[in-house]
Amino acid sequence: MSSLHQRHLAVSPDWLALYYKNPVEITHGEGRHVWDADGRRYLDFFGGILTTMTAHALPEVTKAVSEQAGRIIHSSTLYLNRPMVELAERIATLSGIPDARVFFTTSGTEANDTALLLATTYRRSNQILAMRNSYHGRSFSAVSITGNSAWSPTNLSPLQTLYVHGGVRTRGPYAHLTDAEFIAACVADLEDLLGHTREPAALIAEPIQGVGGFTSPPDGLYAAFRRVLDRHGILWISDEVQTGWGRSGEHFWGWQAHGENGPPDMLTFAKGIGNGMSIGGVVARADVMNCLDANSISTFGGSPVTMAAGLANLSYLLEHDLQGNARRVGGLLIERLRAIGAASECVREVRGRGLMIGIELVKPGTDEANPEAAAAVLEAAREGGLLIGKGGGHNTSVLRIAPPLSLTIPEAEEGAEILAEALRSVG
Repeated sequence: MSSLHQRHLAVSPDWLALYYKNPVEITHGEGRHVWDADGRRYLDFFGGILTTMTAHALPEVTKAVSEQAGRIIHSSTLYLNRPMVELAERIATLSGIPDARVFFTTSGTEANDTALLLATTYRRSNQILAMRNSYHGRSFSAVSITGNSAWSPTNLSPLQTLYVHGGVRTRGPYAHLTDAEFIAACVADLEDLLGHTREPAALIAEPIQGVGGFTSPPDGLYAAFRRVLDRHGILWISDEVQTGWGRSGEHFWGWQAHGENGPPDMLTFAKGIGNGMSIGGVVARADVMNCLDANSISTFGGSPVTMAAGLANLSYLLEHDLQGNARRVGGLLIERLRAIGAASECVREVRGRGLMIGIELVKPGTDEANPEAAAAVLEAAREGGLLIGKGGGHNTSVLRIAPPLSLTIPEAEEGAEILAEALRSVG
């Protein structure tokens, strides 16, 4: 055990998770690679939990941060802030939400917490609809709507949460149905649920469930839900913390795969927009955002430095069509991984879109989740020079792959080969 690991354990909570039996101290990065304290280089296929969206040490972002820090680092939302207004204008336009207002936070957890405050205030209801297998953050309110027991440490809650079918396509009671039948069954379940309860405030849903193992429903499910929600006046919150900014390749926002009946009433974002800087936020229709009748500010949300980083990062993303790169390179990578998975008895499914890919592992010859194999592959991949993540459902048995969106084809091939060897090593 390293001395830093010992010091970490002495001052950190027992529940603060660390990857690997011998945790890695990452000291610096460049492009799609990072280096540890021993000087070993790794290909990064997890990007600080989907946060390093464009590249490590992207010159355009580091320059913007440095220049803004040399002018002023902090002022709070009590004063006019040009970078904050400029980034809000761009996000409002990109969101697809009409007459949009933007509120910046420091994390996705805080963004979802704010969205819940807005929804419950607007609707005068503390009931929330959430998806099974979901994850929305670590605050008291966000934990209370998380449908994943591994990340929900308490049953105590300020909200009454009702869980809806549909976030997981290939497991559960509707897995055997066609896509159209699956959507119809989930809508019928939602209709039945609403017949037994008072009016909820909102449905919050990740278009692709992140911590849940990159699972998703068929396209159009949330559009079908929207028809039901609108009849009841229930708001739709799209949690885009992991799916936003073009990571899926096919769409800039995850909700656009379900946009037949219009955009969500609110969307939440974080992670990739700051490329490692602490940026989160909520976009909402003006009438929803303005429903609070008390003062509020954000001390650190909208910081001039983080906003400068976000502006530079978003500009780079759009100017270099990283969404298109995620679609092209991600499409090649997922097909390569499916071919690898077909040769392994441990792989149940390779799923995902763009550069948001999950590999679900099971015990050979069964449909039973295999968290031990996932942990072993994580270790073996690291030994091979590749960093990946893990997550998923009832057991942590899904390998999560989410590199920076600037990933090249040779890097995708390199990572796939390391993963293939790691899977072979566990049987």
